[in-house]
Amino acid sequence: MWNFFGRPLPVGSAAPDFEALDETGRPIRLSKLRGQSVLLVFYPADGTPVCRKQLCEIRDSWSMFEASNVRVFGVNPAGAESHRRFAAVNRFPFPILVDKGQRIARLYRANGLLVKRTVVLIDATGTIAFAERGSPSPANVLLSLSLRESIRD
Repeated sequence: MWNFFGRPLPVGSAAPDFEALDETGRPIRLSKLRGQSVLLVFYPADGTPVCRKQLCEIRDSWSMFEASNVRVFGVNPAGAESHRRFAAVNRFPFPILVDKGQRIARLYRANGLLVKRTVVLIDATGTIAFAERGSPSPANVLLSLSLRESIRD
């Protein structure tokens, strides 16, 4: 996959902890999700065609994420109201985190003038299992998790 403005954090590295509010004001702390796999989808803007397409592809593949017990979070620096509208219009079954000042994006090397479209999958141990720029297919993202788990077993 292409590499635009540097690489995200490498696979095998520890996922940096963070806390942020979702679009409803509920606090989410990564370390409290340990024991579950977590997908972070960093995207540049609410409502743009490419961002909508990427997040709708995840929505449309939701049963695969549920079957793999993966918690999904969109991550974007826009405010909660923008995220609420974007999530409601598109019927996203996952929360969108308010990444004020691109704080989380910076931790995961997805920050910039605009957030770099980056997908990061964190396994249940808190280790990065997948990290790629662009819009990888949900199947490819989940395949990396199942391969990682089969190697551990």
